Amino acid sequence: MSKFIIATNNPKKLIELNRILIPLGIEAVTAKDAGIDLGDVEETGTTFEENAYIKAKSAFDKCDCNVIADDSGLCIDALSGRPGVYSARYANSSDDKVKIAKILDEMSAVEEKDRTAHFTCSICCILRNGRIIKCEDYCYGNILFEPVGTNGLGYDPIFAVEGKSFASMDGDEKDKISHRGKALRKLKEQLSLFKEEF
Repeated sequence: MSKFIIATNNPKKLIELNRILIPLGIEAVTAKDAGIDLGDVEETGTTFEENAYIKAKSAFDKCDCNVIADDSGLCIDALSGRPGVYSARYANSSDDKVKIAKILDEMSAVEEKDRTAHFTCSICCILRNGRIIKCEDYCYGNILFEPVGTNGLGYDPIFAVEGKSFASMDGDEKDKISHRGKALRKLKEQLSLFKEEF
């Protein structure tokens, strides 16, 4: 089992990443659990890919190890792609309920047929030898009129695929279709080409 440092302090994200990575022979641990202080990383990128790289490079510079970082977000068509790269700090808050409430308020007059949206997940992996691997994928769905379900993280309660919210799916069901699950499977394919390097 190879150990990779995950550039996140989000315990729910760690659980989700490990659920997908462990079957690939990779154990994810947070930098904090590995005794590494990442400090505050300023996400100054204008794309998910740029922010994923910024987080991965920040972690890589502080440890001699394999690193994985992801930047994910919700892009809503009726809101011109918002919250997008600002998903984690939308409404100037880190509280998911506050962010969800803002989106539902902004979309209160939007009809069901126009509530299309997608999640994006961009992953940047830096192997201990410096090799950089990038993967990105998406999941398309729509925004519900109210939160449904208690599983998942972030905007999962208001994002639905074929009428079912991410937050009402179990982990395996979500991983099969989610942006992060798809992107991590792409990462698996890439890592299989460089197994000897980590």
